[in-house]
Amino acid sequence: MLERWNTAIDLIEENLDGEVDVAALARAAVTSEYHFRRVFSVLAGMPLSEYIRRRRMSVAAAAVVAGEPLIDIAVRYGYGSADAFRRAFVAVHGITPDDARRPGAILTSQARLTLRLTIEGSAPMRHRINDLEPFRIVGPGTRIPLVYRGPNPDMIAFHRSLPASTADDLAKLSDMAEPAGPFSASTDFAPDRADGSEFHYVYGVATRRPAGGIPDSFDVIEVPAHTWVAFEVTADTGFFDALQQVWADAYGEWFPSHPYRTVAAPEILAVHERSADGDAGRAELWLAVEREG
Repeated sequence: MLERWNTAIDLIEENLDGEVDVAALARAAVTSEYHFRRVFSVLAGMPLSEYIRRRRMSVAAAAVVAGEPLIDIAVRYGYGSADAFRRAFVAVHGITPDDARRPGAILTSQARLTLRLTIEGSAPMRHRINDLEPFRIVGPGTRIPLVYRGPNPDMIAFHRSLPASTADDLAKLSDMAEPAGPFSASTDFAPDRADGSEFHYVYGVATRRPAGGIPDSFDVIEVPAHTWVAFEVTADTGFFDALQQVWADAYGEWFPSHPYRTVAAPEILAVHERSADGDAGRAELWLAVEREG
């Protein structure tokens, strides 16, 4: 698996001065484009597009310092104008190309990624594989920005804005044992899931009720038949950290060692128990998958 992914990273390096074809990267890694983008963002700690931009600006910095005409460098690295290149350069290095040419200028370099095997998995990941027929996710929804680290203020504000009757209203619609709700469902992400990009968030339940019986104020997400993996999350302390860690463990440990890849579908996080202080709890993360190969 790592050899294939490192081949894909080699392709990025070979095409920094041209177009990086994400579909070709996914083929090199022998997976889907959707799964490639999702796993890459977890392994690299940044979206694929951000990594490519940072690598381009790191390599381009040598040409800038050497005094090559800015428009020539911009065209070489796929920018339509010197101004567009200058903005991208400042975003990565924090200084303009002109400032970078001054003696003693400090630049910021993005190192080339190389994936290596480390011995992980000392803590078993409890999970279940489930085949589910089509269902609907229904409940109040909104669009909020993605936050990778720490609490999401917009998500918190959304939950605080919900009427006190929401839980009872959802319970009347829930008619499926799994995934048990109410839960948080996230979908319609930007392709690279950049920090701050918006996604569709629904606090809801799973149901197979006819759409006509659902309140007009609720969002409805139609979910086709899929195979799902449900990861268990339990913590006596540090429950919030455990919820964030399960995503990293799923993509960094479970998927590389199992013959599955993710598919485009809502990602469901169901908190089943939580202590009064919020520091302990039990939850499940549901991700739609398909077998590779």
